[in-house]
Amino acid sequence: MADEIKSLDDLKSAVAGTPAAAAEVEAPREPQRDALGRSYATGKRKDAVARVWIKPGSGKFLIRNNKGEYIDYSKYFARPVLQMILRQPFQVANVEGQFDVMATVAGGGLSGQAGAVKHGISKALQLYEPSLRPALKAAGFLTRDSRVVERKKYGKAKARRSFQFSKR
Repeated sequence: MADEIKSLDDLKSAVAGTPAAAAEVEAPREPQRDALGRSYATGKRKDAVARVWIKPGSGKFLIRNNKGEYIDYSKYFARPVLQMILRQPFQVANVEGQFDVMATVAGGGLSGQAGAVKHGISKALQLYEPSLRPALKAAGFLTRDSRVVERKKYGKAKARRSFQFSKR
């Protein structure tokens, strides 16, 4: 076999027939949808966690509040900046107004929750339609923002701040 391979092209063709080379070629991704035609994903940011379901629709966007009732996202996230954050995945993927979103959020503050919902929407979109993955990945929406608050250490006032020094 070694005497058959005389160039790089021969080597590539010899390796192409092996099972290891077949595993390297990534199979096309299949859409993941449940019985109701929805895609589900979990998004996280800081201490906030969002469970997000998307399905084709008219662009309805509902957030489940702590009382268990679904309300419009513009009422839950009143600041325009947070509303803009939630619309970004749809704008990047050019599917604005084509999907209905239902989300449940828990933990953290409003900013962290908005980031978690954005992460969940992005993951659910790429599960629903795998062809949207390159655009969402290039925009950085599929990466979890892993920054969290540093824990308080003993002997310190906060995570790193020391108590005030007194000379006398």
